[in-house]
Amino acid sequence: MTESPAVRRRLLPLLLLTVFLLAGGLASPAGAHPMSTSAVLLDIGEDRVEGEVQLPIDRLAIAVHRDLTPDSVLGADRAFLADYTAAHISATGTEATGGAPWTVALGAARVRTIDASPHLVYPLTIRPPHGDDVTDFRLRYDVIVEELLTHNVIVTVRHDFDRGILKTDDAETLGIFDFDTKTLEVPAGEGSWLRGFATTAGLGMKHVGEGADHLLFLLMLLVPAPLVAAGGGWRTAAAPSSRRSVVRVVHVVSAFAVGHSLTLALAATGLVDVPSRPVETLIAFSIAVSAAHAIRPLVARGEVLIASGFGLVHGLAFASLIDDLGLGRGSLVTTLLGFNLGIELTQLLVVALLMPSLLVLARTAVYPAFRVGLAVVGLLFATSWMLERATLTSSDPFEGVQTWLVGHPLLVAVALAVPAAVARLSHKELDGPSLCRTDS
Repeated sequence: MTESPAVRRRLLPLLLLTVFLLAGGLASPAGAHPMSTSAVLLDIGEDRVEGEVQLPIDRLAIAVHRDLTPDSVLGADRAFLADYTAAHISATGTEATGGAPWTVALGAARVRTIDASPHLVYPLTIRPPHGDDVTDFRLRYDVIVEELLTHNVIVTVRHDFDRGILKTDDAETLGIFDFDTKTLEVPAGEGSWLRGFATTAGLGMKHVGEGADHLLFLLMLLVPAPLVAAGGGWRTAAAPSSRRSVVRVVHVVSAFAVGHSLTLALAATGLVDVPSRPVETLIAFSIAVSAAHAIRPLVARGEVLIASGFGLVHGLAFASLIDDLGLGRGSLVTTLLGFNLGIELTQLLVVALLMPSLLVLARTAVYPAFRVGLAVVGLLFATSWMLERATLTSSDPFEGVQTWLVGHPLLVAVALAVPAAVARLSHKELDGPSLCRTDS
């Protein structure tokens, strides 16, 4: 049936509206911006909860019925906004602890751009009454959401040692404040020091396990461990002893542990503060020295001296991670113990994976060439790191190789074990007078 012109005229606006709505619905959202949200970030300690409140200035202006700008919130409107914000945040204990009010204090405000939007940011401190330890508590919050029905406030715990929340990747979202939800219970009393201890031990293992420089330093110290220094070179002992080699490895690992533990403790407690760039450069230099020692002994039992001396430098690098975690003094001792345990466990794992193969290869005729070749590679990597960390070069050309090697430790161990097994099975071992030959 043919539609009349009048009907078509009546349908045309409806058709245009439909096309407009479809175009809007199907259009790419790339240019759309989500409505600004507030954030409450909590760092839970033993006797206080610290953190910050992030308020989008455009949403805050609507809530307080004022024209706010990044300049005015720190100027003419500073006192008003501080009073307004403080009046809309409170905390109390749970019913199990009597429900007593906690002290809430805001620090000096500053403006920070978050997600391309200017935010008014207040440091936040919450304390339980009478100096008690922090337990579960109720947080009441209705900044902005008391006026804006569509506004959301995301509450996140970014640090809680007892629950193993120590870094950004572990941050836990507790919930959301909105027009209907003004109170959330914060599980600040859950967990235990053991969970935090285990988490920091895991961080220590991860830091060393992913640190090509720390692993290479240890490897360069292990390479000459089955040998003895004599006549300005390395030689296989006249009576090879696995027990003697193991003792030397224990000395090396222990010396490194003592060195890095000392500076780790000093730096973590704030008694020593060294910029990271020279520390990282010195770590690369330590690898170069240990590689040179593996080629030709610098001093008798030099690997123990190198391990202890440069262990002090490596400890400063370990401390930088502790500092990045932002741990409070209350958990510092547990943190240091856990982190150190993780480091030592990783070192022992590296020794267990590599040392049997090195012990076997050290009794074969191929070990001098193997040892020198491996040390030259270590020296090459260390030199490249030194140049980059001293800003003499813009990049490390061996980074891809190093990343692959660190990411495949079992393959590296197998690659070392295969020639050791072949040499062992083919009986190409040094014997008789050749055992005392000097590798110069």
